[in-house]
Amino acid sequence: MNLDDLDFIHNHDPQNMLGEIDNLPAQLKNAWELGQTQPLPEIKDLRQVIIPGMGGSAIGADLLAAFIAPACKVPVFVQRDYGLPAWAYGPETLVIASSHSGNTEETLDAFSAAIQNKCSLMAVVTGGKLAERAGQANIPLWKFEHKGQPRAAVGFSFGLLLAAFTRLGLIANPVDELAEALVAMKKQQETLRAEIPAAQNPAKRLAGQLVERWVNIYGSGSLAPVARRWKTQINEIAKAGAGFEVLPEADHNALAGLLNPADIMAHTVTIFLHAPSDHARNRLRLDLTRHGFTVEGLTTDVYDAKGETRLSHIWTALHFGDYTSYYLAMAYRADPTPVEALENFKAAMRAAG
Repeated sequence: MNLDDLDFIHNHDPQNMLGEIDNLPAQLKNAWELGQTQPLPEIKDLRQVIIPGMGGSAIGADLLAAFIAPACKVPVFVQRDYGLPAWAYGPETLVIASSHSGNTEETLDAFSAAIQNKCSLMAVVTGGKLAERAGQANIPLWKFEHKGQPRAAVGFSFGLLLAAFTRLGLIANPVDELAEALVAMKKQQETLRAEIPAAQNPAKRLAGQLVERWVNIYGSGSLAPVARRWKTQINEIAKAGAGFEVLPEADHNALAGLLNPADIMAHTVTIFLHAPSDHARNRLRLDLTRHGFTVEGLTTDVYDAKGETRLSHIWTALHFGDYTSYYLAMAYRADPTPVEALENFKAAMRAAG
């Protein structure tokens, strides 16, 4: 497949997922600005925050939790399941239900549990049942407009949460860091757009290396949720198999699993996400872990995040992964937008009652 064939790309992307990826810096900026005007709950003595969400709605919460971890004085927990943990109760617990469609059953169940547990509540959503229930209960509703796939709204799911945490006084205002991140994303984007030929386009070149291989992504610290994002984008956009690992944990188990089955390992490529803001020991671990892979004759590659701040490292790494996943979809001749397998599964769940 010629990844420089723009006619082919256009014909195989009828719902314009590429446009969504191109627009991500603007979406992130718009989300931050929208978040400055939305209603907040009145909370005294906030003790903890729990963010129920699934899939594309949850990844924004993961990114937020990783970014604010060094500075936020209350614990932040991302809930990918039904209900809530037993410790999530009372008005000192803030539950921010995040669902792109507003109809995610796990998130709706957690929202109901939060009401029952008398938690403080917010909802981040485009509409659906969650918006209806929040309106009926007079709960602060942060509604945004986005008609695409949830995974293409990661700028909203992160940017709105970032604004909420800032306005709640949980973190210092990151406006300067956000501005730098947007500049870094746009600068990197100059080499990633579809019209840039593969010889000068690192995302196209990396996608070419991933064809017919199982892909693993390793990251640490702020880039751990970015490794998850790469994995899920390869799954949903390219319709391809992928996994992710987090350092330093992977050095206590996954590193031992490089030998078998030999035929599968020979068709695996592992990508290591690096950032200048990585913990010094984790930077060493990434390098030594990659060395362990190469000693075993396994294929590896590395992505170095761009920009001057942790936020720019998160978002340039994420954006590069989105472009790589997209070009991998084109290499597989896969429509990058629909996720028929996921929709069929949801339908089967509904039919089962």
